[in-house]
Amino acid sequence: MKTLLITGANRGVGLALTKVYLKAGWQVLATCRVPSQADELQSLTLRYRSLTIFALDVTDYTQVNQLATQLNGQVVDVLLNNAGLYGPKGYKFGECDETAWRAVFETNVIAPIKLAEAFITHIEASELKTIAAISSRVGSQTENTKGGGYLYRSSKAALNSSIKSLSNDLLPQGIKTVSLHPGWVKTTMGGPNALIDAQESAEGLKQVIDNLQDAQSGGFYSYKGEEIAW
Repeated sequence: MKTLLITGANRGVGLALTKVYLKAGWQVLATCRVPSQADELQSLTLRYRSLTIFALDVTDYTQVNQLATQLNGQVVDVLLNNAGLYGPKGYKFGECDETAWRAVFETNVIAPIKLAEAFITHIEASELKTIAAISSRVGSQTENTKGGGYLYRSSKAALNSSIKSLSNDLLPQGIKTVSLHPGWVKTTMGGPNALIDAQESAEGLKQVIDNLQDAQSGGFYSYKGEEIAW
């Protein structure tokens, strides 16, 4: 049985990914900040013995390391960094909140790399050896034609750069890395006018991860498998 470790599994795309992987017969190690409040995620434990839920704030690196120690000896085929933070909406140039900006970077950029560091031996011991991160095409500099969105855009661009660096460092050890755009999804973050639902996104993301080749490591792809320009 292959194993997925996923962050932010309590709602939205993270919850949908958890369901898709469980349905596919995977063992899922699902994390969220407050499991006792994750009712839908908790309900899945009644149907799937292969689901285990852990409390994890991805920006609490002591907690991250403690979880890695707790899971010592557990292989992780796919580490899926899904937890993310958008930050305040509706601000304009001249209104950037530097405190909020730091919080967005902490969650979206630093935490995924710290998780990779903490779980590197678990990943190395697996069959698939994959690190994936949920990014966004708004982080593409090529596609940034409207400006604005400084906090979220810059964090996803930085995440993409970090995933590329991970690829350079880890591919010689057989570990593949990838940044993934989930699409414009009908979630709390995406809003009701988004184009696709979370299940469609999750199914596409899993297919991209399942078929990821060494030559694609460090790349940036949509949930449909389309390569996105940096």
